[in-house]
Amino acid sequence: MDYKNILCTVENSIATITIHRPQALNALNAETVQELNDVVKKISADTTVKVVIITGDGEKSFVAGADIKEMSTKNAVEGRAFGQIGQDTFTLIENMPQPVIAAVNGFCLGGGCELACACDIRYAAETAKFGQPEVGLGITPGFGGTQRLPRVIGRGAAKELLYTGGIIDAQEALRLGLVNKVLPQGELMSAVQGLAKKIAKNAPVAVQLCKAAVNRGINCDVVTGIAYEAEVFGLCFATVDQKEGMSAFIEKRKADFQGK
Repeated sequence: MDYKNILCTVENSIATITIHRPQALNALNAETVQELNDVVKKISADTTVKVVIITGDGEKSFVAGADIKEMSTKNAVEGRAFGQIGQDTFTLIENMPQPVIAAVNGFCLGGGCELACACDIRYAAETAKFGQPEVGLGITPGFGGTQRLPRVIGRGAAKELLYTGGIIDAQEALRLGLVNKVLPQGELMSAVQGLAKKIAKNAPVAVQLCKAAVNRGINCDVVTGIAYEAEVFGLCFATVDQKEGMSAFIEKRKADFQGK
């Protein structure tokens, strides 16, 4: 997959998407968001991909935000359109069948924090910085930050970050539950790849249905959520992987999942 601002590789059923605009600290301009939208759609349809990793190029920045220089000249109609494509793209990431892990290797601000929140799991380097500084620019978050951040860290903590435009370090992000784990920069990618491999060895359909159940349930009442869980639980028993997984357990051998 050839793009101007994104690198994408697939190895051992794991796709790695790297935001590649080092000259702009990997800031998201319209072209980059469109490319991300395109690659996510292609990976979502690729049944050979079991896990996705998203990271930024280099060791300084994951995504430093949306491209302020590009945004500065937009009018209201153009601004809304830019926000909409960003929201659409991040919703695709949130709802793509495969689990998505964010490897946050540096600045994770504005659109970068919104991108990370659209991922299922977030690992961060010790040097990472997080925040939604949009109010200091006279705007609100536009790629889903006012909605996903409160769902990840809670309403009070999210409002404090959103209203102040403050920036927090990786350890504070860990305390708030914004990231799952903090690691030295040099160990980040190996840890994320190790996690991806652990996920990839399990039954793909079951993992994907877990993701769907969590995403569906978090936005509805618990009774509706557990009803949906019952449906996907039952659906698992129609899969080849369920027969293989349980047979392997009974026969005390390693399961060979086919994703069917």
